[in-house]
Parts: sequence; structure tokens; C-alpha cells
Amino acid sequence: MGVADDTEDHGGHHLPAVEDWPQGFGEASWWPFVSAAGGAGIYVGAALFIMTSGGSDLVPQIAGPAVIVGSIGLFLVGLYGWLYHAFVSAFWSGGTDEHGSRTLRFAMLLFLGTEVSTFGAGFIYYFFIRAGAWPPAELPPLVSSLVLANTALLVLSSVTLHYAHVGLRKGNRGRFLGLLAATLVLGAVFIGGQVFEYYEFIVHEGFTLTDGIFASAFFGLTGLHGLHVTLGAVLLGIVFVRSLFGQYSAERHTSVSTVSMYWHFVDVVWIFLVVVLYVGAVIGGAA
Repeated sequence: MGVADDTEDHGGHHLPAVEDWPQGFGEASWWPFVSAAGGAGIYVGAALFIMTSGGSDLVPQIAGPAVIVGSIGLFLVGLYGWLYHAFVSAFWSGGTDEHGSRTLRFAMLLFLGTEVSTFGAGFIYYFFIRAGAWPPAELPPLVSSLVLANTALLVLSSVTLHYAHVGLRKGNRGRFLGLLAATLVLGAVFIGGQVFEYYEFIVHEGFTLTDGIFASAFFGLTGLHGLHVTLGAVLLGIVFVRSLFGQYSAERHTSVSTVSMYWHFVDVVWIFLVVVLYVGAVIGGAA
């Protein structure tokens, strides 16, 4: 797909973004860098929020939330431009060819490699604090029926997404749509379950982000994962809407493949989180 393809009227459909950006760079695009800048800003905003919560007067208290909100907006704008030109406009110009499909899947693998590094940094921090006296403070009830139910829901969502993709590749549109909708619902329920868990910890247990080194590791890692699941749910929603318009078939399903890769990744990370951060913390505390 070339940049010029986006300027055409594809079957009477006017593209909301008619040209890639910046112009004149062929296949190059700065949209990923816009998304990266927004993602980095979220971390900066979180750091500022922690500083002001700890009583620091270096920056005003509004700085952290303001940076977070602005960075989320920047991230979403970059994500829109990136995904639109990588996937949506490709449909109106005739679909992604096999070479482009392989390239996009490889790009997703590279992206997931950076995600491994991101989560790895958080886990390394957690392993460092585990090297000291444990537990560092009284732990809240981490392993509960809610965590187990949430884990089962997320694992089930990976199963439904896998078989939705299988159904699409076999030309079974009804099965694809049904299982994709089920995946989206399961993901939304998981997000709601994690929000409820935060509510229980913060309101009923008095366990917050500033309650010591374990709290910072817990909320940092689970919050980071929650953001990833939320992004995955948004991507699944986009795929589902596109599927309602018949934009996928047994031969054309690149974005389904890449979103599936991302969703299975966040599923695996959650299982690792439960084993290390939830069960591991309780076992270490009991010992």
C-alpha cells in the first residue's frame, strides 16, 4: 500500500485521514513515535503523582494528573493514525497482501518484545524488594475468589478468541462473530473485576499506591497490565465493528491475527502476575 492509495475514493467511501504523515517518506511514518511519546508521558505523569502524594513541593499537585490526561490523549491520537494507516486504509485499497501481512505480524512481534522489556523492568523491581525482609508490611488478602475468577475469565477469553480466528479462517462468519463478541465481553468483565479489586483494596482495606514498596510494585504492575488489557479491549472492539461490516474473510484477516497475538500476550503476563505477585507474596509472607 502506498501513500497515494489513501487519496483515492474507494467505492464511494471517503477516508477520514487522506494521507499518511509525514508526507514524502514512502512507507515511513511518525505515528508510532507519537504513540511512544504519549506512552512515555503516562509514566512521567504517574511519577509526578507519586512525588506529590509523598509530600513533595517540587511540582504542583495538579501536574501529575494533567500530564497523564494529556499523554493519554496524545497516545490515542498516535494510535489512531498508526492503526488506521496500517490496517483500515489497507482494506479500502484492496487489503494487505501476503508480504505486507507478514511484515505487520513481524512488527507486532517486535512490539511485544518491547512489552516484555517493560513488564520485565517492573518484575525486576519486585524481585529486588523481595530480596529484603518479607513481607515489608501487612499484606491485604491478595488471593481471593475475585482474582481466581478474573484469571479464569481472561484465560477463557484467549480460548474464545483463538477459536473465533479459527472459525474465520474456515469461512464460518457466524462462529467468528459470536466468539469474538464473547471475547470482548469477557475482557470487559475482567477490567471491571480489576477495578472492583482496586476499590476493595483502597476503600475497605486502606491499601493504596503510597503504602510502601510492595504497594508500589503491586499497583504499578497490575495497573500497567490493566492498561494493556483495556487497550486490547479497544482493539478487539475495533476488530468487532469492522467484522460487522464484512471487512474480514478467510484470506483477509491480518489485523485479527495481530490483535490476537497482543491479547494472548496480556493473558500470559496476567498468569505470571498471579503466580509471582499474588500467590508468591502470600506464600512468602506465610513462610
